[in-house]
Amino acid sequence: MDDSKHPSTTKASAVLDDLSSKELEDAARVEEVGLGDCPDGGLRAWLVVLGAFCGLCATVGLVNAWGTFQAYYQEVELSHRSSSDIAWIGSVQNAMLYAPGLAVGRLFDRGHLRIPVFAASAMFVLCVFLTAECTQYWQFLLCQGVGMGLATGVVFDMGNMVLAHWFKKRLGFALACILGGASIGGCIFPVTVKALLQRTRFPWTMRILGFITFGLLVVTNLTIARRLPGTKNLGPLVNVAAFKNPAYLFYVASLVVNTLALFTVLTYLTVSAVDDNLNANLAFDLLTIANATSTLGRVASGLLADRYGPLNVLIPATLITAVVTYAWPFAANVPAFVMISVLIGISTGAILAIIVQPFAHMGPVEDVGLRIGMALTVVTAGVIAGPPISGAIVDDTGSFKNVGYYGGSTLLLSAALMVAARHFVGKTARVSGRA
Repeated sequence: MDDSKHPSTTKASAVLDDLSSKELEDAARVEEVGLGDCPDGGLRAWLVVLGAFCGLCATVGLVNAWGTFQAYYQEVELSHRSSSDIAWIGSVQNAMLYAPGLAVGRLFDRGHLRIPVFAASAMFVLCVFLTAECTQYWQFLLCQGVGMGLATGVVFDMGNMVLAHWFKKRLGFALACILGGASIGGCIFPVTVKALLQRTRFPWTMRILGFITFGLLVVTNLTIARRLPGTKNLGPLVNVAAFKNPAYLFYVASLVVNTLALFTVLTYLTVSAVDDNLNANLAFDLLTIANATSTLGRVASGLLADRYGPLNVLIPATLITAVVTYAWPFAANVPAFVMISVLIGISTGAILAIIVQPFAHMGPVEDVGLRIGMALTVVTAGVIAGPPISGAIVDDTGSFKNVGYYGGSTLLLSAALMVAARHFVGKTARVSGRA
């Protein structure tokens, strides 16, 4: 009997043909990005940028306001705890921003986006409302530190990863745009928190913040989208072979060292200003100034990175951050503190805007989530340890000068490791004939 004439066989063959066609289509679409045929613009691409912008404004923006919470908790809610103890809340919050990178990268590479972003959005808003009910240290640590931080990490990672589907030549600028949302949120939320605390109690302050973030995250969930299908055969969860690439290894090491000190000034700027008897209102506004000027740093670094390469921008930005960190403890008046705020905002904004961009050029686009995820998971160690180390130095010495020495020196080491990474990137390009 001729199987080709049998109806069930014909139907099965048609299904297999459809599946094969779908797989070939998916592979072709993935290869399309690998060959560089990204839209690099257009209404749909910029709507994705808008969604990621709003998501980072709500999540990372509120996380960037931690310095305000640090000062308030030390004075009111958790005045019986040391500055180092309180810093652990912000440190865990920042660490959770990077910690889920490996899992999020795997989900993204497999084709997931909307469900993880929706779940993270719901979790973030819920934790903001729960923070309003917190009265004990462990409750703040769990809700504001772990919960809000973890949800922020998912939105942050997915927002950065999905841009590689839509942008290539203008990827740095697109990253700078969405991270501008984090800066704007970092401007809005400290001012909002200060104004609300002057007019109402802490619980209602957090509830109002919850409604604000809810509105922004609705926009995110309506506009963010993938362009390509996921890759089913991803291999192992951790690709140790990636660390055999010296450029990748040195760059990841530089980020770990960098994050040990990157958030030091932003965490303790308000506290140090209060200790120097600056006007309380101005002391709380310093963080707003820093976040406002970071927008300039983010946009400028994105444009420069597209033209000159991300590492060529990251190295000088890290050196400037080191110098400002050294100088910060010696600020003793209003103009000095304002200048520190402006400079630290620009330099840290420049770093954070393009910190993931080098990974997009260290391998094929279909596993970009894996490379970024592995790196961010490792970087978590630096993020979580940095602010508490600085807080312990303050508690032991009673002075921010030693914190400045520690932070500045750490950032110099990070810059040196970035130089090494840049050397190996250039060497690889010359060997492959792309120099």
